[in-house]
Amino acid sequence: MKSLIKVSIIFILLMMCTFTNAFGQGPSKGQGHQDPPPEAFTACEGKSAGDTAEFVSPRGDTVCGTCEQDGDRLVLRPDNPKPRSGGKTGESQRGNQE
Repeated sequence: MKSLIKVSIIFILLMMCTFTNAFGQGPSKGQGHQDPPPEAFTACEGKSAGDTAEFVSPRGDTVCGTCEQDGDRLVLRPDNPKPRSGGKTGESQRGNQE
């Protein structure tokens, strides 16, 4: 009987760990740090740090920015990055300052 209880407890703990890792842990979309898209690196190929560049995002938006060093590669940092979900837009921030 005691061994059945121990096995049941171990099974429950393993299941809890599995569900926690699958549904509650790790970065989800829109949270945490996101790596730049490949186009941000391609846009700066053949350029120097501080040069301006642009690329068209997969959504069709033109992204303009400045090439900056990211490790051993250059990457385009947008001039006007989109606010993260839940954040304030420039318009609402200006309204709060007045």
